Amino acid sequence: MIVDTNALSAWFDGDEALLSVMSAPRLLVLPVIVIGEYRYGVQLSTQRTDREAWLDRAISALQVVPITLATADSYAAIRRALHRKGRPIPPNDTWIAALAIQHSLPILSRDTHFDVVDGIQRIGW
Repeated sequence: MIVDTNALSAWFDGDEALLSVMSAPRLLVLPVIVIGEYRYGVQLSTQRTDREAWLDRAISALQVVPITLATADSYAAIRRALHRKGRPIPPNDTWIAALAIQHSLPILSRDTHFDVVDGIQRIGW
């Protein structure tokens, strides 16, 4: 299951509903895009030291997936399909969706715009 940025934040915050979803035995995957988004938010946080240390532990515990040429192909196809539908989503989320399709994984997220991407299963909490 791909962990989106809002899921990563809720995990740090100890959101019980999220933790319940995460307790099911599943592979948890962290996209490099999510790491970048989270690090940006951490730089603006009053809890910077705690969040940076926690993120480093999460990175060590989870499988991190990079962007590859295959991801770029999937990204282009998704973006084109969403353009045709007239339903674009934020660029970083398009990359996350591309990784989900590439790796055949659902996305753990509160962002309902993932629901317009064909072939994506979003798991909310």
